[in-house]
Amino acid sequence: MGSRTRRKQRWYSQPLTPLMEGPDLEAQGGGKKESSWEVIRNWVRLQRSFSRSNFPVSFYGSGPAKRQDLRLLLGVLGCPLAPVPLFNDSIYHLPMKDIPIETSSAHYIIQQYLAATGCLKAQKCTKNMYTTGTVKMICCETEISSGKSVRTVGTRGGENGCFVLWQMSPGMWSVELVVAGNKVVAGSNGKIVWRHTPWLGTHAAKGPQRPLRRIIQGLDPKSTARLFAKAQCLGEKRIGDEECFVLKVAADRAAVMERSEGPAEVIRHVLYGYFSQKSGLLIYMEDSHLTRVQTPETDTVYWETTIGSSIGDYRDVDGVLIAHQGRSVATVFRFGEVSMQHCRTRMEEAWRIDDVVFNVPGLSIDYFIPPADIFNPTNSP
Repeated sequence: MGSRTRRKQRWYSQPLTPLMEGPDLEAQGGGKKESSWEVIRNWVRLQRSFSRSNFPVSFYGSGPAKRQDLRLLLGVLGCPLAPVPLFNDSIYHLPMKDIPIETSSAHYIIQQYLAATGCLKAQKCTKNMYTTGTVKMICCETEISSGKSVRTVGTRGGENGCFVLWQMSPGMWSVELVVAGNKVVAGSNGKIVWRHTPWLGTHAAKGPQRPLRRIIQGLDPKSTARLFAKAQCLGEKRIGDEECFVLKVAADRAAVMERSEGPAEVIRHVLYGYFSQKSGLLIYMEDSHLTRVQTPETDTVYWETTIGSSIGDYRDVDGVLIAHQGRSVATVFRFGEVSMQHCRTRMEEAWRIDDVVFNVPGLSIDYFIPPADIFNPTNSP
C-alpha cells in the first residue's frame, strides 16, 4: 500500500505567470494533458488524501517526489519577474514638487538609495553586466488544514545549484540556473520575456515586459531605482534591527488583465521595497501575487504567492555597492473553495554572488535573441 501511494504522489508546474508557475503540465506517463488549473486541483486533492492517511511523510523528498518538489521550487523561485516595467526616463532628476507627498517622498528615498550605492557618483554609462552566483533551494513543506486539524507534509532537504546572468541596457537579460541537474533558462530581448524548462519547453510571459527579480534585489541598483521610480511611500517599518522606509509599486488593472488566461484571472501583483533609514540601502523586498480561478463546475479558488527576500552583504564593485548575499522565502497559499480549508506550501532559497563584472567586451544584442520556437504558435501552452 505504501509503495502504491508513493507512485501516486506527484507535483506539477503550470505556466500561467512567472510568479505562479508551480504545479507541471507535463503528462506523466504519456497521457493527455489537462488544463493547468485542473492539474493543480487534482494535485491539491492528492495532498489532502495524504494528510488524512496514516503513512509517514518520509517518502516525501526522495525519488520522483523529490524531482517534482524541485520543479515546483524552480517554477516559483527560479526566475520570477517584478510586477511592473522599468521606468525609462532619467532616474537622477525625479520631480519633487507639485506631486503627492507619497510620491515625492518615494523620489527622495530613491535618490538617497542611488547616493548610498554610489550610482550618483558613478553616472557613467554601464553597457552590460555579467554575474555568477550559487543557490541552495530547500524543498517544500505543505501545510494542509481541514478546518479541525492541520498537518504538515514534506521534508527540508536542500539542493545546491549555480547560475550565470547577463544583462545589457535597456531591459535585455539572460539567466541560466542549474539545481540538482535541473536547468532553467530565461531571457528578454527588451520586448519579449521567455522561459525554458525541460518539462514545459519554451514559453513567453504574458503582459508588459518586466525585469527579472534577481536583478532588482540589490544586484543592479540602477534597475532597482527605475523599478521604484513610480512608487509610493507608505511610511516606516522595522525589519530586524533596521528602521526602514517602505515603498510600494503595483501593476495596474490593465496590466494584470493582460496576464490573465482562461479561468485564471490575475487580481493583483504588488511589490514592497524596504530601504534602511540608516544606510539608505535596500535590505528587504516582498511581493504578493493573487490569482482567482473560477470554472462553471467548481467553486472560486484563490492562489496567492508571496516572496520575501532579505538582501545584504553589500560590497564595492567598480565604485558601486552590490548586494552579494540574500535569502528568499516563498509561500503559495490556496484558499476560498471551502472557508475552513486551505493549503499552504513553503519553500526557501539562499543565494550568494560570486563574481560581478561590468562592461564585458564583445557582448552584443545578438546574445539576447529569443529561441526560434518562441515565435511558433503551435508551441503556446
